[in-house]
This record gives sequence, structure tokens and C-alpha cells, in this order.
Amino acid sequence: MTMTLIALAAAATTFNFDSDTAGQPPKGFEFALTGKGKPGKWVVQAVDGAPSGKNVLAQTDGDETDYRFPIAYTGPELKDLRLSVKCKPIAGKGDQGCGIIWRLKDKDNYYITRANALEDNVHLYHVIKGRRVRFDGWNGKVASGVWHELAMEMVGDHIQVFFNGNKVIDAHDDSFKDAGKFGVWTKADSIIQFDDLTATPK
Repeated sequence: MTMTLIALAAAATTFNFDSDTAGQPPKGFEFALTGKGKPGKWVVQAVDGAPSGKNVLAQTDGDETDYRFPIAYTGPELKDLRLSVKCKPIAGKGDQGCGIIWRLKDKDNYYITRANALEDNVHLYHVIKGRRVRFDGWNGKVASGVWHELAMEMVGDHIQVFFNGNKVIDAHDDSFKDAGKFGVWTKADSIIQFDDLTATPK
């Protein structure tokens, strides 16, 4: 039993960015843009109060284009998984949205759940051919300037979303049935910090 637990724990992939160089993009990630506007600037930052270690990943370009979704993604490709991240909304007049993406095929096809500190909600979407469609959501306080944990679990077509440890969405969707990459997401002029991106096969 002990060996089984160790094997399961080893299957998790965590990015805490502490071995990356501040001021540079993180190693092992690809970057893209869904929508229009500037592509986004993803850099590692050394900050006080990071959830783990000293480094975080930040999207620092505040381009105000509304339908603009910078993404940073990596592997391995997973189908059924739990994905979690710590995120801190820093700034944004139009949006302060921090999200996680999974079953990503390319920059225009993936699932996304995000928390928005200006709207006080958590929403769940699929993006198909670049078109983002919300199919579930939750209204509740999302504070700016503090760290939150956003997580999801998907097995088959069943999606559960958790915010700060509480389940806030329980939904089903079969838009993407295959394994894909995973990562983080922002919207419009959102300046967001991320830490401890963890993907665990289910």
C-alpha cells in the first residue's frame, strides 16, 4: 500500500518556477494568444510572500483588448486529471481574471475555468475554434491582491471546479474527449501572478 501511494504521488507534475531565472520566461512552457491584441508577456518574478519558494510566473502585459486571452501551457498531455494553481490578481481595470486550461489541442481549442476579482465569480468555459462559451459558473467573493487556489478535476465528461478548497461547480461537457496539454490563462488587461501549477492524472 505504501508503494502504491508513493507511485501515485510521483505521478503529479508541479511547476513552482523556483529553478527558473527571474525576468525570463519559464522553461518548458509554450505561449500563445486566443483572440486579438498583444500576445502577452510571461516572465518569472521573484516576489515576497510567494506560496512556495521565491519565484512566481506572471503575465505582465496590460493590453486592454477585450477579446484577448494570453495562455502559457505545457505537458505532459493528460485526459483525466486534477489541475490546480495558486493565483493572485494584481491589476486590471477591465478584468482581473486568472484561469487554468486543460485538454488543450491548440490555442483555439481547450477547457478553461477562471476566477475574476472584478466580477466576483468563477466561470467554466470551453473554447472551440477560438470562440469562448460559458456553460457553468458560481458567484462569490474573489479578492484582488491576495493568493487564491483554483482547481478542477475532470474524469470522462464530468468536471468539478474548486475555489479556495470549496467545490463551486459540478458540470458535464464532452466537447473535448482526448488528452491535451494544460496551463494558465489571463484575459484582457489582467496582470496576474501564478505559483504551484500542479497536474495529477486521475
